[in-house]
Amino acid sequence: MTVRLTCIGDSLTRAQLSVDYIAPLTRRQPLTVERFGVNGDFAYNLLRRLDPVIATRADAITVLIGTNDARASIPGYPTAKAVKRKGLPHAPSRSWFADCLEAIVKRLRRDTDARIALLSLPALGQILDATPMRAAADYSATIAEVAAATGVAYLPLHERQVDELRSRRVAPVPYRELTPAGYLGMLTQRCLGRDLDEIARRRRLELTTDHIHQNSQGAALIAEQIDAWLRR
Repeated sequence: MTVRLTCIGDSLTRAQLSVDYIAPLTRRQPLTVERFGVNGDFAYNLLRRLDPVIATRADAITVLIGTNDARASIPGYPTAKAVKRKGLPHAPSRSWFADCLEAIVKRLRRDTDARIALLSLPALGQILDATPMRAAADYSATIAEVAAATGVAYLPLHERQVDELRSRRVAPVPYRELTPAGYLGMLTQRCLGRDLDEIARRRRLELTTDHIHQNSQGAALIAEQIDAWLRR
């Protein structure tokens, strides 16, 4: 039987700057997939655009959101610019992220019959004891708490990616926040048909292209988590 899957989130789900994790999923089992990913979105933004998600009448919904919320907790992140650009009512915080994520789940549970899964966050950077990775871990712990409180599935993507990084000889490349110029540069390279995996190799990055967006190996780990859940 073909499963109707809806994937919602930010740029990782849109797959404009990140390798697509949905394509490998469709090769693993029969699926029809609709995606709702918006670059730069916070959990607050996702909460405000759930109507078309609900209208898909999906059998299963995956939620991969929070990377930008976690980034906003890292010193040096341009919070004021993000608040203005994304129309946020105030600066992001971990507690507000939890409130928004819980509201997303409650709305989906109330207005759909779909199975729902929350994925923890991908690794931020690849230095395990650095501040960005700790931020991703902290926000992933919040996601696990919300999943438990609302009775939906929790998919441990962060834990899986950290295990993968631990198993490799990883170059100690310092985390660099994605600037507007860097964003435009990545977008230009995509428009020119540049391979994201080649960009990752040039930068000595294992799972990402820019410490945030996924290369094919990072995307495959997202697909792995969703595929295993759908088969349960």
